[in-house]
Amino acid sequence: MADGAVDVLADARALARRRAYETPLETLNPAWASAFRDDSHWVYFDRLRKEDPVHYTPDSNYGAFWSITKYNDIMAIDTNHQVFSSAKGIALSPKSSVLPPEAQLARDRAAAPSFIGMDPPGHDVQRKTVSPAVAPARLHEMAPQIRERAGQILDSLPIGEPFDWVDLVSKELTTMTLATLFDFPFEERRKLTFWSDTMTTAPGHGPVASYQEMREALNDCRNYFIDLWNQRVNAPPAGDLISMLAHGPETRDCTMDEFFSNVTLLIIGGNDTTRNTISGSVFALNRNPDQYEKLRANPALIPSMVSETIRWQTPLAHMSRTANQDFEFQGKTIREGDKVVMWYVSGNRDDEVIEDPYAYIIDRPRPRQHLSFGFGIHRCVGNRLAELQLTIIWEEILKRFPEVRVLEEPKRTYSIFVKGYEEMKVLIPSRR
Repeated sequence: MADGAVDVLADARALARRRAYETPLETLNPAWASAFRDDSHWVYFDRLRKEDPVHYTPDSNYGAFWSITKYNDIMAIDTNHQVFSSAKGIALSPKSSVLPPEAQLARDRAAAPSFIGMDPPGHDVQRKTVSPAVAPARLHEMAPQIRERAGQILDSLPIGEPFDWVDLVSKELTTMTLATLFDFPFEERRKLTFWSDTMTTAPGHGPVASYQEMREALNDCRNYFIDLWNQRVNAPPAGDLISMLAHGPETRDCTMDEFFSNVTLLIIGGNDTTRNTISGSVFALNRNPDQYEKLRANPALIPSMVSETIRWQTPLAHMSRTANQDFEFQGKTIREGDKVVMWYVSGNRDDEVIEDPYAYIIDRPRPRQHLSFGFGIHRCVGNRLAELQLTIIWEEILKRFPEVRVLEEPKRTYSIFVKGYEEMKVLIPSRR
């Protein structure tokens, strides 16, 4: 990284530390997209875990909310869907006063709930509709195809020349897999990447420059998937996600708003999380060369490394719930209607549960002990598919390349929700 870029990043991290520790605790707000972009968010959560692990922020760009920052507390909230509801949103969103009118229109259009934004029984029956697409038998069928595509992607990479790993590898593999799950026109699969990034990144920090462009892009996405629905609903049932929704007893009579909400959930869930963990694995191994050497010497550690990366990266920083009654929790009174944010990114650094949590250790005794997939009824439906893609890509990488070398600090996502990478320049010195 150039000296100027290093200085800017150091200044941003110093600012975050001052903001985290000089702000009075009663007004402390950990939800700063700029801090996540600069990888300087950790100081907020270190302070909150130590001083106020169930913390109330009275005002922010996202309104008032509770922050739950310790591992066991997060698990307690996540598994108590009777008290903490998903029906009023599962992520912090900007309050109305900070959004322009066109953003309000886009949000209103997307207000219909997906199954992750439902409570039982609606959640259970809709989730059951799409679960067969990522069931063990289906993953067994998909594995050879994922491996073939991973090999083709890796064999096409330049040797001895810098390139963007996020674009040529992480996005490509996950978008191919997502296109297969949707039975989406394969030659147009990068539309899925574009739409996913548009949904999860603020205008001006992602693929669109304004809220008007965001609205137009999401309208295009909606219309495209309505066309796919119309094709599938008039064809015999098949094994892709669109056909499952179009023919499922609990979803075939849904409105197009409800259908599109499920589509957006599946696009984001099937794209961003796996993509950012693939990139995160390359970055983590470069930052910890002893672990990279350990992996090269013993490829049997790949499954453990995958789980450790999912913890270390935490590709979705938080999920939120709304209290549907007054509730006493860890000495605090959470009121009915309060927004409660489970900061997975913080729980995965809780040293009371995870030993040396900031360290990246690919042979941890319990590598699957992490919060990144959530718990309870909303645990990530595609978690095994994510692990499968990560395992396969690293099996194929180690067959081909002695090293994938990160050249500079990556460009991270400007988001408090998706914790990921926009660009990561790497170089592969040679093939095996």
